Amino acid sequence: MSSPSITSPKRSKTPKSPITSEAEREQALRDYKLTIEYKHLKQHSPSGVYLLPSLTSLRTFHGVIFLRRGLYANGIFKFTMELPPGYNDVDMWPQITFHGWVYSPHVNERGELDLKSAYPQWDPHRHYLVTVLTFLKKIFYMKSFGDDAVANIDARELSRSDPKEYRRMVSKCVKESQRGLYMNEPGSSLVFREENECHVALRLLMKEKFEDPHAAVSRTLILECVEEAQRRVEMEQKNGGESKEENE
Repeated sequence: MSSPSITSPKRSKTPKSPITSEAEREQALRDYKLTIEYKHLKQHSPSGVYLLPSLTSLRTFHGVIFLRRGLYANGIFKFTMELPPGYNDVDMWPQITFHGWVYSPHVNERGELDLKSAYPQWDPHRHYLVTVLTFLKKIFYMKSFGDDAVANIDARELSRSDPKEYRRMVSKCVKESQRGLYMNEPGSSLVFREENECHVALRLLMKEKFEDPHAAVSRTLILECVEEAQRRVEMEQKNGGESKEENE
């Protein structure tokens, strides 16, 4: 008598998604939209404004703005942008905090940029990262301030009552921003270092090789310049060491 055969249940070939809950799916969609926004931002960011993602968080960015004209000319202001978990939803404002002192009616004493006065309702269909950075740049070129500038009311009133003193305070904060250029925030993906011999050699070499500002510059050419600059510095250091030994 033959024994009955046992048939194993068929397993589905469709892999199960690691995202199981509705909340997780919504968060994954928000994260995806954010990556698309950042990709768009790389091509449309306001001039002089640079933003890099954090190495540890998708919703933290480190940035800097270089001011070339106006009252804040030559200012270099570093900042952090934090996005709430619900960003890409209604009334989910980003938060921008400057690392140094910024004297402006739109920046409070904690260094926070007042976005809610500029955008009382955050609409994800109209407002994006580029919107925030455009406003950030705009505050440094404003010549007058309305009653909606409430982050620093003393600065606003000073700009109206004593423009000369207001300009003096702005000039003071610009100089402070320059002094703090090489003071990097812990964990920041945006790091400034003082110029060394290799940087000088590379700058001079690139100026020599790329005289035409309209010429195409490839990544390979830049890497070749970096290697050549390193060789030049090493050769100069070697020759300098030999000359020192001969003199001794």
